[in-house]
Amino acid sequence: MFYQVYEFNHAAMSPLRASADMTRLYFQNPLNPFSHTPIGRSVAAGCEMIERMTRRYGKPEFGLTQTTVSGVKVPVREEIVWKKPFCNLLHFDRKLGERKHKGPRILMVAPMSGHYATLLRGTVETMLPSADIYITDWIDARMVPLTEGRFDLDDYIDYVIEMLQFLGPDTHVMAVCQPSVPVLAATAVMEAHNDPCVPASVTLMGGPIDTRINPTAVNDLAENKSIDWFERNVIMKVPFPQPGFMRDVYPGFLQLSGFMSMNLDRHVNAHHEFFQHLVSGDGDNAEKHRDFYDEYLAVMDLTAEFYLQTVETVFIRHALAKGKMRHRGDLVDCGAIRRSALLTIEGEKDDITGRGQTMAAHNLCVNLSPDLRAHYMQPDVGHYGVFNGSRFRSEIAPRILDFMRSHAHLPASAPKAADTAKSASAEVTIPVAEKPAEAKPAAKAPAKAASDPLAEVLLARPRGVADDLTAISGVGPKLQTALNGAGIFHYWQIAALTDEQIAALDSRLDFRGRIDRDGWIEQARKLAEQPATH
Repeated sequence: MFYQVYEFNHAAMSPLRASADMTRLYFQNPLNPFSHTPIGRSVAAGCEMIERMTRRYGKPEFGLTQTTVSGVKVPVREEIVWKKPFCNLLHFDRKLGERKHKGPRILMVAPMSGHYATLLRGTVETMLPSADIYITDWIDARMVPLTEGRFDLDDYIDYVIEMLQFLGPDTHVMAVCQPSVPVLAATAVMEAHNDPCVPASVTLMGGPIDTRINPTAVNDLAENKSIDWFERNVIMKVPFPQPGFMRDVYPGFLQLSGFMSMNLDRHVNAHHEFFQHLVSGDGDNAEKHRDFYDEYLAVMDLTAEFYLQTVETVFIRHALAKGKMRHRGDLVDCGAIRRSALLTIEGEKDDITGRGQTMAAHNLCVNLSPDLRAHYMQPDVGHYGVFNGSRFRSEIAPRILDFMRSHAHLPASAPKAADTAKSASAEVTIPVAEKPAEAKPAAKAPAKAASDPLAEVLLARPRGVADDLTAISGVGPKLQTALNGAGIFHYWQIAALTDEQIAALDSRLDFRGRIDRDGWIEQARKLAEQPATH
């Protein structure tokens, strides 16, 4: 009856919530002289906090109506392109007009762990200017009638496979946190069946592939409790009059309570600061607090069968990590993955998914060749910072996009096992966006042979002081070293490259089209403050 009591308490608090909201409006009215005093602002702030702490937060909107592509603002329309009882597939359709190149097509699999897909609003917003984004919009289980049937981990994997088949070949998939396991399993199932729609690349971000590695408090709880304990204590029936009345669910408010209790002092301090911002009239910081907690406190229920199967499979039995996970009775073999490139991303301070848990995916994909895999650990970020925030925008997202562009298409055929026998257990630590090919040192000026289109532009040494090539977006310290080693030291050298020279340099240093893709020529022209010569 706990769920029913929760609903009753929410209804019982309605008069208090309405009174607090009315009092807040009274003391915020500029015609009220008290609204201009510290006492009046304190009363209004306290009433707002009471109202916010007793309300139920509904599903937020993405609200992404426009984005900027190549410096031009374009409208964005959100549309449902595929739907099932427990999930809608949303497409953020950018109205690009005559532009044919939309960037990589990405299926973003949002976590189904208590929050709505809008938790990834910042992730979508960051990637939208450079990619064609689709995202899984999971449905609150209490809103799905019993007549629609069950939804478990096998169904989740089936949904991912069906969406990839709907989107077609050369789709890239991103799994944020919890979906990492079913997405990796779905890829393995598709590879085992030689499905032509297997994703071109798989990006796993902060996912619990092997929770035996650096276990966190979340992992310890699952490890120390039996599946029967979870079934007895956290599974409840949806109360009347919700559409999913009598469906067995894991309520979202329980998941939220667990997450907040892990960092209770942080949330208490955040609300204390919010109160102070309201009293002092600091509207910007107060609005940031509202935006974050409007999203964070909006929760959804999960079907009991999906929750219990996930806890048992991922956190108790570690089935995928041990090679014992099954889908529809068939063993999931990650060794079947030979064509889909794999990128794993972790946060240094992640307290939900410990360091190494996501990178463990490389140990499972034993037949994936080294050039199709990469791992990146982002310093100084926690779980949320892996997929949102300033470091995601400036450091993680560019690496993801670079990886996807470098593996835009599936290999024509899967490499043979003998060709990929190199052990995946070796630690993979090279950041994707900064991994240059071995540069050939230029001991002396290249001969101006007709067969070498780069002969006219490469130098044995800089002419005067070498330019800082890292000022070009997309060029890091390692790429600058590679360019210097090849004989490029100045902006004017890059600005003067012809198409033939770009192709030759691209082949020599294995840039995989980055010169054109990142707009090096135009950037170098502006930096050199001189027109290009080609």
